[in-house]
Amino acid sequence: MPSSEDEIVDIVKTAASAGQTIDLCGHGTKRGFGQPFAADRRVELPRMSGIVLYEPEELVVTVKAGTPLIEIERILDENNQLLAFEPADLGPLYGSGPRQSTIGGAIGCNLSGPRRIRQGAARDHVLGVRAVSGRGELFKSGGRVVKNVTGYDLSKVLTGSFGTLAALTEITLKVVPKPRTSCTLVIEGLGDERAVAALSAALGSPADISGAAHLPPAVAVDLKFGNSATLMRIEGISASVDDRADRLADRLSEFGKARRLDAEASADLWQSLRDVAPFAAAPETAIWRVSVSPTAGPGIVSRLPDDIGLRHYYDWGGGLVWLDFPEDALPDGGASVIRSAVAESGGGHATLLRASDELRARVPVFQPQPAPLAALTERLRHQFDPLGILNPGRMTLRA
Repeated sequence: MPSSEDEIVDIVKTAASAGQTIDLCGHGTKRGFGQPFAADRRVELPRMSGIVLYEPEELVVTVKAGTPLIEIERILDENNQLLAFEPADLGPLYGSGPRQSTIGGAIGCNLSGPRRIRQGAARDHVLGVRAVSGRGELFKSGGRVVKNVTGYDLSKVLTGSFGTLAALTEITLKVVPKPRTSCTLVIEGLGDERAVAALSAALGSPADISGAAHLPPAVAVDLKFGNSATLMRIEGISASVDDRADRLADRLSEFGKARRLDAEASADLWQSLRDVAPFAAAPETAIWRVSVSPTAGPGIVSRLPDDIGLRHYYDWGGGLVWLDFPEDALPDGGASVIRSAVAESGGGHATLLRASDELRARVPVFQPQPAPLAALTERLRHQFDPLGILNPGRMTLRA
């Protein structure tokens, strides 16, 4: 448990010289995300914690990588600001306690919540990083201003690399003002395709919605709805939210009557969807995260067998499909049929977010890359970690 960048440099250099591999993590809340792997040494970063710099007027915060998300969110909230990409707390999904996730883990996994449709992915909010490469070299990229065009943007390369390129030590993020209030419009009773059509209409309207999701009945009932629920979040100042909500409800009247959830109920609902809470209670199931074009989502679901105990819901206007079913219901945990459906729908990504170690050891967790992209990825990894000592095999299925 190093407490400084110098200690991390020493640890990596020592491991490299001894030919040892390193299992690199924060609090370990997402250890079940990725291919299972073994390493000679485990390095945890909870002591690399704290706010380095916070300039509310500049909408910038710099934090150490091991800083808990809850601590960052608390400080931002005191200044009526937030992380616009809504990083998920996946700890309960993997059997850990809630509110233990760190910012390094969120950036390392590129976790983006419902607001992605409006604010972009996690990597779009990273302004700069400090990190230690697999060579044991400390380096930095980016800075503390939004417009930084000097050199190659390594910050975005490291976001979503799952600790396979470098050990993040410090992260600079842009933040945004917290909306004064919010509400969620709910239309109940729609089927998947009709619901996605409603969400597409909402996203194409002037309402400027910041969340667009659909819950089929099997998931909606867990979140206290009586039927399927099609959800659209609107945020801003009170007068604007009321006006936009009324106009959007009128615009969508052909899909059904919309009712409104207040700010408190809305916040709880979108947090549950962000954290995949409807699927957290059954650890024996496989959970897939499928990213496709919004109109393709219902087609992905329709290609799955009817008798596998499937539960699913949609986020990002239908472009993100969450699938949950017993992992032994299909021969390879559903990898073949799901990825075939993705390919037939025009392409996308299907990630096995959660499964047993046994299944993750024989099925590619991440969408297999085309050969040219895989070769580029390998060259990039070699530049940062030529000996392959950092989280070896976490992102690639080993033969």
